[in-house]
Amino acid sequence: MWLTVVLAILKIIWFPAACIVALIAGLMIGYVMLGGQPSSEVFHIQTWKHLFDLVFAAS
Repeated sequence: MWLTVVLAILKIIWFPAACIVALIAGLMIGYVMLGGQPSSEVFHIQTWKHLFDLVFAAS
């Protein structure tokens, strides 16, 4: 009984969990390896505010 419940929960949760892992891996690869920035800055909100300002800056 408990095994079927656990398997049903895992069947539902595996895709969102895989998406979150892919997002974190992509952030690390893009920001740290390609961008050459320290990994401690990946999850700072100021980093992403600065990026947002760069992308949506008024010309």
